[in-house]
Amino acid sequence: MPERRHLPHLRRPVCQGITAQLSTALVGRYKIEKHIGEGGMATVYLAHDLKHDRKVALKVLRPELAAVIGAERFLNEIKVTANLQHPHILPLHDSGNAENFLFYVMPYIEDDTLRDKLDREKQLGIEEALEITKGIASALDYAHRQGVIHRDIKPANILMHEGQPMIGDFGIALAVSQASDQRLTETGLSIGTPHYMSPEQAMGDQEPNSRSDIYSLGAVLYEMLTGEPPHSGSTAQAIVAKVLTSKPSPVRDTRDTVPMHVDAAIAKALQRMPADRFATASAFADALGNPGFTAATTMVMPAKRLPWSHGRSARWCSRAPELWC
Repeated sequence: MPERRHLPHLRRPVCQGITAQLSTALVGRYKIEKHIGEGGMATVYLAHDLKHDRKVALKVLRPELAAVIGAERFLNEIKVTANLQHPHILPLHDSGNAENFLFYVMPYIEDDTLRDKLDREKQLGIEEALEITKGIASALDYAHRQGVIHRDIKPANILMHEGQPMIGDFGIALAVSQASDQRLTETGLSIGTPHYMSPEQAMGDQEPNSRSDIYSLGAVLYEMLTGEPPHSGSTAQAIVAKVLTSKPSPVRDTRDTVPMHVDAAIAKALQRMPADRFATASAFADALGNPGFTAATTMVMPAKRLPWSHGRSARWCSRAPELWC
């Protein structure tokens, strides 16, 4: 994935100006302490919740994205997150519109994300990787039964709190997905991250089902075990092309200590056609724990039979791949 490079000495005054405006807009509710991160869809601040006297992570949608979605739609869609109660889902504390800043508030977790952990350790122990995956699968299975699809499962959205995985950012991708495809792509933004997005997401499907999340979880587990995601490339477009046309190498080609049934389960989760993947996240988790599991579908589907246009993918990928994170 192309590295995003910024000029700190040019960005700092702008960032400080926005922070000052945000602080004014939220006066009496939250005190902005510092800017702690920036992604493709939101800017993250460490804030102090004045009412409850606690630190929180306050996330503000990028202005161009907020303009596409609109305040009413965003606030209606993100309410879904508030109703998700699961030990492996980061809860939503608050959301709102403060002088055209669309924001949502979650607990501030000082521990690493799974992305931080993988950057540091590269590969995880097999049992640890499976336990993390089963925790995430449990959360996804619960959310899917509530009719909620995450749409952006990736290591950066999985926080490791006291050794347990917690999925963050449920709701934002749902809100973004309600924007029309044309208006969204005009901003250069996209839902999902090339290394982990399913083929149907890579083709711009605005309504992926639960099997899209299962594909992304399979990609995350693949990286935890091998040290690399299933597909890599020098550009976002190159990665998406591989997602659509190439079969990932078996996990055991890189790490032969991985049990055969785990390799088979990952292969099934990463099938290009949604119907060939596990029907539920819990079925994926069960297969990971079943030494007798063998993937029933392992044949590569020829690219010409995919029900999507590769040309459309190239146009969609090229708009602003540097914003995918």
